[in-house]
Amino acid sequence: MPQWHRRAALAALTSLVACTFTLTTTPAFAQKEFPSKPIMLVVTYPPGGPTDAMARTLAAALKNSLGQPVVVENRAGAGGNIGAEVVARAEPDGYTLMFGTSAPLAINVSLYRKINYDPVKSFAPVIQIGQLPNALVVNPSVPAKNVQELIAYSKAHPGKLSYASSGNGASSHLAGVLFNNLAGTDFQHVPYKGTGPALNDLLGGQVSMTFTDVLTALPFIKSGKVRALGVTTKGRSQALPDVPTVAEQGVAGFDVSVFFGVVAPAGTPPEVIRKLNHAFADALAQPDVRKTLLAQGLEFAPATTPEQLGGFVKSEVGKWRSVVQKSGAQLD
Repeated sequence: MPQWHRRAALAALTSLVACTFTLTTTPAFAQKEFPSKPIMLVVTYPPGGPTDAMARTLAAALKNSLGQPVVVENRAGAGGNIGAEVVARAEPDGYTLMFGTSAPLAINVSLYRKINYDPVKSFAPVIQIGQLPNALVVNPSVPAKNVQELIAYSKAHPGKLSYASSGNGASSHLAGVLFNNLAGTDFQHVPYKGTGPALNDLLGGQVSMTFTDVLTALPFIKSGKVRALGVTTKGRSQALPDVPTVAEQGVAGFDVSVFFGVVAPAGTPPEVIRKLNHAFADALAQPDVRKTLLAQGLEFAPATTPEQLGGFVKSEVGKWRSVVQKSGAQLD
């Protein structure tokens, strides 16, 4: 074979080997940097509520950090379980997240007979956003100006005081169960189909009290239509700074609020979790975002690490398991 033929053949063979190496090795080395497409943030409640509003505030702020849009997807139903199951079954690639609350992340695992995910094992924590405090409010006809007076009146008049909730198994129901357990009272539970009907009967005097979120209660407190006896978190609420907590009035260990946290499917790569965590933390640090969330009643979490949320969820699952068992509440 002439010399130039041998050189041409060798060059062709070298080129073929190089192409083959490139084709077989490129997928392993040339993975796209995360994120390379829009991210879906699942909200487990319908549009228009406080959870949806907070999620949309953060989603809008995340595009600057991530370089991709974050699209809010409402998957409501079964107390948050439907949306949680969607995320638990999703690919663990960081493109499907849940803006979760106390119900799907802590309470429902004990409350529902059938549940197709585990709040601890099915998710990788990304960040704890914060919590929405509740307030213990009473009808003005109740002769108590603080929590200790309420406890004393209840014990002097067994079975007389009642509390409204937005439904069996709701946080407003379980808050009363926890209060009765810790304070030795016997408030009678009256479940309603939603917060609106419960408040209407409280205002009308058909029930004595309720545990409801601070923002919902605030206009009625200011107008004197209900009396706030305490807020239900460990610390006082920035929305009601002059109202002491239930715990500081002698009911040690009483801490009830709706918490918010972002999770991804279990198995999501640590580097993806880290990038998402930093993006959410950056969004929460933006002054306009903080102002909006504070106006929505949010109290920010003490730390923004994934470990903070992971540890918090575990402790909340244990706390609410005990409360649900004592309440006897069970949902299908």
